[in-house]
Amino acid sequence: MLTLVLVVILAALVFEFINGFHDTANSIATVVATKVLSPGAAVGLAAVMNLVGALMGTAVAATIATGILNTGVVEASSQVILCALLGGIVWNLITWWFGLPSSSSHALIGGLCGAGLAAASNDWNALIWSQDLGNWAKNKGLLWKVFLPMVTSPVAGFLMGVLVMVLLWAIIAGMARAGGILRRLARPRWVNAFFGKAQILSAAYMGFAHGHNDAQKTMGIIALTLIGAESAGTLDDLPSWLAFLHPGQSDGTQIATWIVLTCAVVMAAGTASGGWRIIKTLGHKMVKLHPIHGFAAETSSATVLTLAAHFGMPVSTTHSISTAIMGVGFAKNPRALKIGVIERIIWAWILTIPAAGGLAWLILRGMKAVGWA
Repeated sequence: MLTLVLVVILAALVFEFINGFHDTANSIATVVATKVLSPGAAVGLAAVMNLVGALMGTAVAATIATGILNTGVVEASSQVILCALLGGIVWNLITWWFGLPSSSSHALIGGLCGAGLAAASNDWNALIWSQDLGNWAKNKGLLWKVFLPMVTSPVAGFLMGVLVMVLLWAIIAGMARAGGILRRLARPRWVNAFFGKAQILSAAYMGFAHGHNDAQKTMGIIALTLIGAESAGTLDDLPSWLAFLHPGQSDGTQIATWIVLTCAVVMAAGTASGGWRIIKTLGHKMVKLHPIHGFAAETSSATVLTLAAHFGMPVSTTHSISTAIMGVGFAKNPRALKIGVIERIIWAWILTIPAAGGLAWLILRGMKAVGWA
């Protein structure tokens, strides 16, 4: 069974790599669309900042490891995690092929739910719905950590996009009324020049936030796998060169350093490979962007992601940046938004958890049917 554990870890790292190139667009689409950075430079910046962000916390990883599936389900079969990853990977590749910015986070969570239900013979108690630990910020379960943020984070991204855009316009209007050098600096040429530089910082912030939230999800998957394997006795007689596989903290609250470093590097490598289909959808098809709009969208989205990561909420980078771009576009001109493209994106959001969950459920049931699980 040790071989299976290693296969699951490898599959988790494949998912992390795919997450990197699938979600590259989320952190660089606006900076490419506004022509502030070339695609190559933008991908490089995102990869570096993904790496930095991934090393800066593990609260989201702890949620994935202990707050979604009851560990008894994982102890019974490591194939659960493998099928969850396969469900998420297949759905990510399908949406990548069609250029839809669906959520890797929700694909992974949907995969976990579907595989967990299949392993528990469709017993919904296999899922952790809510655990009140006496502090709302520490609550566990799908309700608090997945479904609530799934609704609130896109709303927050949209509202912050509108708010930041309106605030920037108010500052520029105030400068124009002030006269003198401030009035000259409020002219479009100077505004575009300033935000062309400022957007490099906001793109770096977005890359950091993406790594800080998204990379931790695979850390949690690997930790969950190792916790289940140790509880099942699979790791009892490890050779010395594999001793690092012991998870350490059996409650999943502390993620091993090697897991953090490995996931950070793999996501950065995936990001460096790029995801140009989705960049076209986010950066060009929803609304025409200028540097000030890109700065507002990236700053809004990155702030939502960073706050969510602080509270251990595995929210969608895709949701936050897409709705932030929508918010900026709405503030600019409500009629400038391309509703048809937005409808396709929303449908991808709605379908992601059930689709990835259904794929994972089918894969595990298929494995059981042929005696592989």
